[in-house]
Amino acid sequence: MATREEFLAKVRAAQPPVRARPDVPLFPPVGGDLRARFTTALQAMGGTCIDAASAAEVAATIRERFGSEASIASATNEVPGTRELTADTEPASLQDIDVGVVRARFGVAETGSVWFSEREYVVNALGYIVQHLVVLLDPAQLIDGLQDVYRRDDFREARYAALVTGPSATADIEGVLIRGAQGVRSLTVVWLPA
Repeated sequence: MATREEFLAKVRAAQPPVRARPDVPLFPPVGGDLRARFTTALQAMGGTCIDAASAAEVAATIRERFGSEASIASATNEVPGTRELTADTEPASLQDIDVGVVRARFGVAETGSVWFSEREYVVNALGYIVQHLVVLLDPAQLIDGLQDVYRRDDFREARYAALVTGPSATADIEGVLIRGAQGVRSLTVVWLPA
């Protein structure tokens, strides 16, 4: 039986050669109020946008919406969690977390999506295994469309990237919409400058 290292060496050796990313055409920006476009697109996907004047207000809103006993894992120092989250946190240990809090690097007005990488999530499972995801987003960090994502240095430098648009949902069983089927049950974007 091969060791883990031998197995990984074989996988690495079998990788196709690195190719340059394709050129993505740059379409003219749609323009208009990016925040309004983002909010409309996110709401169409089942997400919610709210304003907050401070991180303390975000923490109070979380307690109000999800209860004072809610377990919270926060990937940002701005909003304290009830459970510590570090790069060494076992992903499966987040399975009983009610609320995950994370700051998005930027948002995409075209789709109402927020962008995360390994740096924002700290633990990748945070964005998928918790019940409710609260996302802090600086309104100044909105971009027009998806083609703009590919031109950003942070996109090219990330080990992985996730564009998240609304809560998880499916309607493939008897046409009934179910939220939280494969991931978070709710996604709330909080407008809070960095």
